Amino acid sequence: MSNIESVLQETRMFPPSEAMVKQANVSGMAAYQALCDEAERDFEGFWARLARENLLWSKPFTKTLDESNAPFYKWFHDGELNASYNCLDRHLATQPDKIAIIFEADDGKVTKVTYKQLYHRVCEFANGLKALGIQKGERVLIYMPMSVEAVIAMQACARIGATHSVVFGGFSAKSLQERISDGGASAVICADGQFRGGKEIPLKPAVDEAIAMGGCETIRNVVVYQRSGSPVSMTAPRDRTWAEVVKGQAQDCEPTWVNAEHPLFILYTSGSTGKPKGVQHSTGGYLLHALLTMKWTFDVKPTDVYWCTADVGWVTGHTYITYGPLAAGVTQVVFEGVPTYPDAGRFWKMIQDHKVSIFYTAPTAIRSLIKAGGDLPKKYDLSSLRILGSVGEPINPEAWMWYYETVGGSRCPIVDTFWQTETGGHMITPLPGVTPLKPGSCTLPLPGIMCAIVDEVGHDVPNGQGGILVVKRPWPSMIRTIWGDPERFKKSYYPEELGGTLYLAGDGSVRDKETGYFTIMGRIDDVLNVSGHRMGTMEIESALVANTKLVAEAAVVGRPDDLTGEAVVAFVVLKGARPSGEEAKALAKELRDWVAKEIGPIAKPKEIRFGDNLPKTRSGKIMRRLLRALAKNEEITQDISTLENPAILEQLKQSM
Repeated sequence: MSNIESVLQETRMFPPSEAMVKQANVSGMAAYQALCDEAERDFEGFWARLARENLLWSKPFTKTLDESNAPFYKWFHDGELNASYNCLDRHLATQPDKIAIIFEADDGKVTKVTYKQLYHRVCEFANGLKALGIQKGERVLIYMPMSVEAVIAMQACARIGATHSVVFGGFSAKSLQERISDGGASAVICADGQFRGGKEIPLKPAVDEAIAMGGCETIRNVVVYQRSGSPVSMTAPRDRTWAEVVKGQAQDCEPTWVNAEHPLFILYTSGSTGKPKGVQHSTGGYLLHALLTMKWTFDVKPTDVYWCTADVGWVTGHTYITYGPLAAGVTQVVFEGVPTYPDAGRFWKMIQDHKVSIFYTAPTAIRSLIKAGGDLPKKYDLSSLRILGSVGEPINPEAWMWYYETVGGSRCPIVDTFWQTETGGHMITPLPGVTPLKPGSCTLPLPGIMCAIVDEVGHDVPNGQGGILVVKRPWPSMIRTIWGDPERFKKSYYPEELGGTLYLAGDGSVRDKETGYFTIMGRIDDVLNVSGHRMGTMEIESALVANTKLVAEAAVVGRPDDLTGEAVVAFVVLKGARPSGEEAKALAKELRDWVAKEIGPIAKPKEIRFGDNLPKTRSGKIMRRLLRALAKNEEITQDISTLENPAILEQLKQSM
């Protein structure tokens, strides 16, 4: 691992405008450096100051960081607070009538909710949950469509000290059953169904099926929000509608004050072994980072209209929809549908209609929108935009350039944010009024985040040489443990091979020799070893997508090869129709030669397969494990219920 070669050469740089620097919350490189220096000089004092200045505590903390049981670190652990109080009550005196959420449904219907209305609705539902007997420390599983109600459910759990575990609405009954069983949930909050792209997708039947599978005996209550109105089976007395639960409940609810280390939520992320890992986050440290990054990364102002397109089922939806924006008191857009319905102009029309100023989405969405109509954004008024963000995976330079020029009119900084479910919030990212931007690079760590690149025994490697990304010091929003499996937590994130003291991000990375910028090269297990050369798959994908005439999207995996050790296999979605026969052979040759020219002959794909799409989850994540199985011509035995389009696997199998 210690010597991953960086083969992508990117030299374009875009400094922040003077106007942006002037008005930014972190204004100029000197201000950023001063924060970094403060953290270096007095690490605990730095985080203590920020925690006192940004959060409202019912009982102030006296101890900042407890390292006595490393790596099970504790932050602010003798202090008490409540996450919902910090998101809602704090705004009641200053801006009760400010719009908190602009909700746009799949069919285009818009609903607006003020901070005061949101507070009352959260309190009603929290009182309803208490009336069902749900207590502090119990786990509540949430299986909801993107909606105001999903945010209310999460906030209501936080208000009464219950630990929520949100499951993405695209997951199967089996996934639900695993998560209910592992977390020992006592209640499920779900909807009858959800709308996506004009279609109704049932949700409640999956909950019934999951409970029927067994292992869910801890469930006492199921609350059903009637979103679609379609008939669903209700089992009395276990099942109740949302309307029944809130009926007659008081509109105020005293928050349950909890220790800063109290588990705010468990969020399951797929592990390499297949058994999902329950990533456990705290209340105090997590909330601090959510709020700080709203101020630093997104440079939020009272007048902003912010829109994060993620689903609440993922960590991005937790930190940058349910907690960060509400703690920061901004107006945000919440969207139920998909970017291509009723047509591929949906995102751009919504930015125009709601005058969105901060737009945060995933590279997958960006690439699919380029394919659907690269010139479409020009038909809409996007002049309200001032900051663009990217999340979920590294963004390849050509997609970055399109986003910057076509969507942002070459005037909006792109915050290309590197972070993970486990980190709780942004770790490495440009800041709008600080960082000269480099396409494809997440640039520099946030103040107080001590990142480094090391070899396989934990020694720092020089800039320009690829290696393993680690974090050298704990930080407030970090994962606390894997629910019910502390040994797996230590093994996964603090491995003995690296000395047991470095947080292993699981990504390969390289730092630029001149700027010190970080560029993520893909997951460590996405490193290919071709004839002794170690290359990150992301760089070969970026080279393919740099052929803007032909390629809309590409994913690269390795497969064993007798001659070279590993061979590069590329799955490519073209901008035009999928070719076959001789045309496919000719296009494959053209693209192989293109990669040789962009990177070098060593990176040439041995095989290129064309498809109408790539196998993705409904949230847009490419399922590379499936592609690896296809590349090796193995039978696919994994659960594919979360795939947006399972038929694509057959197509990619045939296209050999």
